[in-house]
Amino acid sequence: MAAVPAAAESARDVLTQASFGARSKQAALQSIGEAERLSAAVLSRAPDDREALLMQATARSYRAKMNGSRADAIAARKMFEALAARTPRDPEPQLGLGAWHMGAVFKLGGMIGRAALGAQKSAGLAALDRAVATGGDRAIYPGVSALLRLEQDASDPKGRALAEQAARAATPTLFDRSMRKAAAMVLGSIQAGNAAATRTLAARLLPFGQIPD
Repeated sequence: MAAVPAAAESARDVLTQASFGARSKQAALQSIGEAERLSAAVLSRAPDDREALLMQATARSYRAKMNGSRADAIAARKMFEALAARTPRDPEPQLGLGAWHMGAVFKLGGMIGRAALGAQKSAGLAALDRAVATGGDRAIYPGVSALLRLEQDASDPKGRALAEQAARAATPTLFDRSMRKAAAMVLGSIQAGNAAATRTLAARLLPFGQIPD
């Protein structure tokens, strides 16, 4: 397997650190812009580089989350769809696509999300399931999937099962470690029996969830 170009790897680092560390929209957008620039530099030399394309799509999706841009949101969805179609068993594009659908439905509601952006909860859940099925023993896939389910429905039994899976899973990266910790926290909230608190916590533990709208 070819080595990941240093700039694209740095784009991933920038996005991961900002996902859980940025405390304002301005700081988040600055980091997202830096990741976009780093990915673009790789793509100027290698237009089909998988890592750079994935980080470009992820950055665009995060930008849409921060600025509410319909154009950015639709562009991000199309990027994830293209990557998922190219490598259907690659879990990362599936996770990005699933998070995109679930996030849009959560923010806008099912009918408006579908009419405005083409977002569908069923498509999001299916993509998340594919990510978990192909992602191996890593916390990121069940962890993100659990949080996305539980922010919409704290009583979702599959969300709880995925959180339990994530709490035991491997943590080879900072993102995985963040998701295993998040899974343990949200399980504690579920056990406490406060559905509203569980939904709020799940939303806050997702990437950039610590930044208020």
